[in-house]
Amino acid sequence: MNQLDIRDVFFDRLYELGSQNSNIIIISADMEAFSLRRFANDFPAQYLNIGVSEQNMINVATGLAISGKIVFCYSIASFATLRCLEQIKVNICSMNLPVTIIGAGAGFSFGYDGPTHHGHQDVSSMRLLPEMSILELSSNDVVINAIDYILENKTPCYIRLDKGPFPDWSHIESDFTKGFRIIRSLSDVNLISNGFILREVINAADQLNKRGINVGVVDVFRFKPFPEDFIIDVIAPSKKIISVEESCKTGGLGSVLSEVIAQNDIHCPLKVIGAPDMQLIEYGEREWFHDKYGLSGMPLVEKICNFLH
Repeated sequence: MNQLDIRDVFFDRLYELGSQNSNIIIISADMEAFSLRRFANDFPAQYLNIGVSEQNMINVATGLAISGKIVFCYSIASFATLRCLEQIKVNICSMNLPVTIIGAGAGFSFGYDGPTHHGHQDVSSMRLLPEMSILELSSNDVVINAIDYILENKTPCYIRLDKGPFPDWSHIESDFTKGFRIIRSLSDVNLISNGFILREVINAADQLNKRGINVGVVDVFRFKPFPEDFIIDVIAPSKKIISVEESCKTGGLGSVLSEVIAQNDIHCPLKVIGAPDMQLIEYGEREWFHDKYGLSGMPLVEKICNFLH
């Protein structure tokens, strides 16, 4: 299993593309990654560290995009989205500009930095913007496809990149254009998730299997536009669906699934597991937050079992 830092996989690909296309620009709000330093050193005319000024980062990206550049903005997830929401809406989305916002530290990956850095409200906020695509990657193998998707569409995009080692699941058959992939064969009960937390969902599926409960696992890596038609094919035959997300339950993956179920008159009970819709002021390790809110390990398994029984 390939356990490279997902940020390095992402910026290595941008390095490769940037060496061939001088219109690719990266703006960093004082954020680092090993492969990003290589990009900055080798292509200084295509890199700008704008400092801790995220709103200005969006304004500068707007001007560059208007002039024909393909811009990637890189910052901590909560700062790149909530702090800049008006600039993103008015400047980038209203003109449908090819600007990609890279949110590092999604969910509770910066848990020790406290409430200012908790990244559990980013997806709900960005989902409000009609022109915005949203990607949340769960493994390194989909990174290349994600960048190709961004460059092909040339529209506003938010990518929940996260940080740290991620697996390579290239052995799992997937079609990126569908927006999702089946990780474990579908069953009467199916778990739907994405991003970092998907690995915890897979572990939970293994534990459930040991108890004689067979569950399918689905990775929805393109959160928006949501792959509704394909997901209906997953949900409709299911007897029960459980969504698990490392983000706020309000406006997140579970909310979208609820809308799909209701609007298509699908009769399938849904359990939504995620961060609560409240201000979280705690400090701690990512794993501590997962345990507290039932997002991993036995707390997640028990939540699923309680719903099934």
